[in-house]
Amino acid sequence: ETGKAIRTECRGEVATAIDIVTMYAGLATELKGETLPFDPQLLTYTSREPLGVVAAILPWNVPLVLMMLKIAPALVAGNTVVVKASEEAPYATIEMARWMAALLPPGVLNVICGTGRDCGAALVEHPAVAKVTFTGSQAVGELISQTAARKIIPVSLELGGKSPMIVYGDADLSRVVAGAIAGMRFTRQGQSCTAASRIYVHSALFDPFVAALREAVAKLVIGDPLDEATDIGTVISQRQKAKIESYLALGERTAGAKVMRCGELPRPDYLADGLFLQPTIVTGLGEDSPLMREEIFGPVVCVQPWDDEDDVIARANDSDFGLAATVWTHDLRAALRAVRRIDAGYVQVNQNLTIQPNLSYGGFKKSGVGKEASLEAMLEHFTRKKTVVIDMR
Repeated sequence: ETGKAIRTECRGEVATAIDIVTMYAGLATELKGETLPFDPQLLTYTSREPLGVVAAILPWNVPLVLMMLKIAPALVAGNTVVVKASEEAPYATIEMARWMAALLPPGVLNVICGTGRDCGAALVEHPAVAKVTFTGSQAVGELISQTAARKIIPVSLELGGKSPMIVYGDADLSRVVAGAIAGMRFTRQGQSCTAASRIYVHSALFDPFVAALREAVAKLVIGDPLDEATDIGTVISQRQKAKIESYLALGERTAGAKVMRCGELPRPDYLADGLFLQPTIVTGLGEDSPLMREEIFGPVVCVQPWDDEDDVIARANDSDFGLAATVWTHDLRAALRAVRRIDAGYVQVNQNLTIQPNLSYGGFKKSGVGKEASLEAMLEHFTRKKTVVIDMR
């Protein structure tokens, strides 16, 4: 229903969703408090309690994985959950909830469907909701934060990114190209919060990298998402396609910029043009270009050269977002310098993986607040700590 290719994306998403549920099920025994050595005459301890009703609002790009990242820790911690499914991709969410609800007490897991304006807002505002966990746009996240602030309830928000990928001159070209394709999530049509959509390549490697990336991306097969031969399916909607095309048109109008659309669209006699888009590489932009600063959420990567480490770190950090970043180098000292200075919540070196169970995931700045995918996320975001003091005298 999202247009992703079944071989390159869908089966992997199902497997990751299973891993997330399995991980949190195993963490149920970690919902424990502490005994505090406050006074020999006092028994002092803490306990963890569920919050109550959790509202989990989902996006459309990876609905099963993000559903499990929210409902698994919430349920294991003892909460009930109301899921607001994405209006763009509700069916997998509803079907999974049906299977899970058959194993749970009535009313523990619930799903509602509709638009954010009509359905999501009412859920967040409901007096019974004690916690909101949301993945989606910055604008909607800000509205949710305002409502939650009025109610004085906690929120966890994952609001997107414009993730930099910094390539040093000593990096292995073939590994970097493969990492760029994976990191840009081209097989997900670039529809990923952690997409490495700003790639900064040392000038010593810049031209060979662009040429090799262009050649490799052009080999990806764009076609029917249900065809096992397909690498790249479709974007989610006509509205999203029009938004992506508007950014590409802006790039083509920019003096000095080069917009390289890669690969072949399906033949009209095979599949209608519909929602297919070519992966696109853009070079020659200024740092102030909207293509460099705004989350396009499509298969568009901007590649820029660099020479000075201080300068490239500053450029990488010059963003409202701070979700993820990657560094590619064989120089351990350079890698550790960059990791320390990059202003992002999820930083990888010489790899570009998506969310992994048991690795704390969450961003800085306008990429959101809170963590997911870890024990920390369950304890801090789906329980409340109670301190108990008993006078033993």
